[in-house]
Amino acid sequence: MIPAEHPHIQKLVRHQIAVFPEHEEFLRDRFASVSMSGWLFIEEMAAKVLQIAGDRLDLVCADYRWLSEVLLDEELHFRRTGRYRLATFAEADAAVYSRPDIMSRYMNGLLASQLWWRNHTEMLSYFRDDFVERNPFGFTHLEIGPGHGLFLYLAAASPRCGSAAGWDISDASISTTRAALSAMQLSRPVLMGKVNLFDAPDRHFSSITFSEVLEHLERPEQALTILHRLLSDDGRLFLNAPVNSPAPDHIHLFGTPEELIQMVMDAGFLIESSRLAPCNGTSLERARKLKLTISVGVIARKA
Repeated sequence: MIPAEHPHIQKLVRHQIAVFPEHEEFLRDRFASVSMSGWLFIEEMAAKVLQIAGDRLDLVCADYRWLSEVLLDEELHFRRTGRYRLATFAEADAAVYSRPDIMSRYMNGLLASQLWWRNHTEMLSYFRDDFVERNPFGFTHLEIGPGHGLFLYLAAASPRCGSAAGWDISDASISTTRAALSAMQLSRPVLMGKVNLFDAPDRHFSSITFSEVLEHLERPEQALTILHRLLSDDGRLFLNAPVNSPAPDHIHLFGTPEELIQMVMDAGFLIESSRLAPCNGTSLERARKLKLTISVGVIARKA
């Protein structure tokens, strides 16, 4: 399944199948048509995931199995009703954010998904190659909701980066991000803070990441307006959010990529580029037709 010259991803696949043998065919299909450059990126990210997991590797793999089962329940609810289960942030907070045990399992599962889900890997690659590596030297970076830490690491570790910060509303998430950056041996200091975006201080950044946060909000339009204010006049925004993607803490349902992209433009942004990545095993056309998950990546500037 995995080329011999990629030992880190081989190790991860072995552990994941040992914990979740029913997933072997899924993983075989996921890696069936990876390009040479794709393998290089996957191997690089696998090494980082192994650093973060450390001696908790089997736990990370077990939590990915747990997350897959939880998401299946959410998918069945979505198929039956045409909507997400939760509608308010208070509901999501009670179900997930205020429960450290659930948050820990969720973050572990999402960490593994950056490799096992093709759309997540594509967004990471798009972020590094089209966003971070095209930012100007000395860029000042902010990520809001950095979670597992891979996006924040890729930005902060870039020689182009002048400074980096991470904001989150969850103490558990901040601890998770800090531990991940430490495990990946990031040499640059990153200023982590407990900040609610809707009460954000009056600061400006030339680079902002908002990855898989918009769908968690009751007021995504207001969040985009605040991001527009936080971004410097010559700055760039990387936004990543899924459409038709039920999860235990997703609130706002985007039905099409165009709906999401239009919302970004309505907030005063000029789209520099976008990337659509359907979930494993499907084409973009089929994902649109069947309302399957599509990750939507957007790189934007102030209009």
